[in-house]
Amino acid sequence: MKIKYTPAILGFALVVVISGCATAPEKPVEQAEPAPFVSDYPTRDRVEYVLNCVAQHGGLTYITQYACGCKIDKIAEKLNFAEYEAAKTFTYLTKGQTGDAAAAMRDPVQSKDLRKRLKEAEQSAEKSCFVK
Repeated sequence: MKIKYTPAILGFALVVVISGCATAPEKPVEQAEPAPFVSDYPTRDRVEYVLNCVAQHGGLTYITQYACGCKIDKIAEKLNFAEYEAAKTFTYLTKGQTGDAAAAMRDPVQSKDLRKRLKEAEQSAEKSCFVK
């Protein structure tokens, strides 16, 4: 007789366990903290940098595209966009200029500091992103 009721008891126990799981209150979902804002570089400027970088490294391939994207990301970690833009502007305005013509953009302490930081960031990014 015990054998007759065993499947029924096991079935009933299984139904109780399953229904107990289904009616258990759900835990509230914890709100994830928003990701920290990493970069304020506009997409247009990132794309421009990547395209110029790709051209300097021999043309568009998957490797150069990936490495140049990595490079601008590494630069963005070290300089915010305002610093990057100012350093780039100082660099362009002093390129090819000598003497007094370039002194106004080349000699100020801010110009020297920003150009140095950009150059260091680019060299560091070049080493970490391009496989040689």
